[in-house]
Amino acid sequence: MAFLVILLCFGLAGGIVGRVKGSSFFIWFLVSFCLPFFGLAAALLYRFESNELRRQCPGCGKVVKIYDALCTSCGTELEFPDTAIASENQVAIARERRAAATPRA
Repeated sequence: MAFLVILLCFGLAGGIVGRVKGSSFFIWFLVSFCLPFFGLAAALLYRFESNELRRQCPGCGKVVKIYDALCTSCGTELEFPDTAIASENQVAIARERRAAATPRA
């Protein structure tokens, strides 16, 4: 019974970390539940989804992650682009800097 509680705690911790990083809570819960120490370590080392570069689909114009092979909207097969769009975090930081630099009346 105690082992099940420990597995549940590891599962919850891994799921929460995975969700904070922009991934699926359920998938990281299962990984951390089944592989307690390794699953939580993997969730902690996993990338932040909001830091990933993006690109625009030539078919429908939707902005998708740069590592996507297919557009999730129209199904167009995507080639690796020559240029990328800034990540969501980089765009938010630039907005904050512009707002701070703008003089207020």
